[in-house]
Amino acid sequence: MKITTHQYAYGPHPSQTVRMILPGGAHIPVAVVIHGGYWRAAYGAELAEPLGRDLTRFGVGAAVIEYRRMGEGGGWPTTLADVARAVDSLAVQGQYVADGTLLLDRVAAVGHSAGGQLAAWLAHRGSLRAGTAGSVGPGESHVPVVGAVTQAGLLDLVGAATERLGDGAVVALMEGEPRSLPQRYHHASPLASVGDGARVVCVHGAADDTVPLSQSERYVEAARMAGDPSKLIVLPGVGHFELIDPSDPAWEVCRDQLLRMV
Repeated sequence: MKITTHQYAYGPHPSQTVRMILPGGAHIPVAVVIHGGYWRAAYGAELAEPLGRDLTRFGVGAAVIEYRRMGEGGGWPTTLADVARAVDSLAVQGQYVADGTLLLDRVAAVGHSAGGQLAAWLAHRGSLRAGTAGSVGPGESHVPVVGAVTQAGLLDLVGAATERLGDGAVVALMEGEPRSLPQRYHHASPLASVGDGARVVCVHGAADDTVPLSQSERYVEAARMAGDPSKLIVLPGVGHFELIDPSDPAWEVCRDQLLRMV
């Protein structure tokens, strides 16, 4: 199978880019692959690109997205707006580099750690309050995602801020504590959007000491109680980074769940 790679910009900042990794074929579903790193500029899309390349073996196009992170102009609400804009760019720039072969009704997201927050947030995007970052107003065109797979995702931002995960990364991202900025946290935290029918599968290692399993547990419990088709897969003995190693069985679990969505 011939694999081709194309990179394009969806904005003027150097980090507003999408790397499209495409298999051959005329009808290509798409996985939006979002890297983690606690939304900090020290970590980039190089963490996600190996996963994107692996997905092409299964006939899926990978949109490995980069976005502005803290330390380079990211944070609230820039990071969220960038991720939404990157996905919407698939309809024009993405289709252009793919010669119109992308199936935009079969787009799903996968994200690791902070990227898991962004992937789940995309799955809930349709229920965001109008006029807020990433929301879709009446008559506005956008590319919806049919579901998301989170890999040790940060899904409860209020809890993550309270627990000071990532040495206070959530508070830095949101530019304040939850008690001071409740509307921001409500907008950005996937846990706050359950009940809208979003399809989210949470894969989490039981031995993860970077993002606690409770992040996925709280989200899935709330989503199920609200009637959403959410699922939790706990991997015994697995830590944080096995999930983004293409040679590790933990990634195979994530990949299989994603392939079921597209």
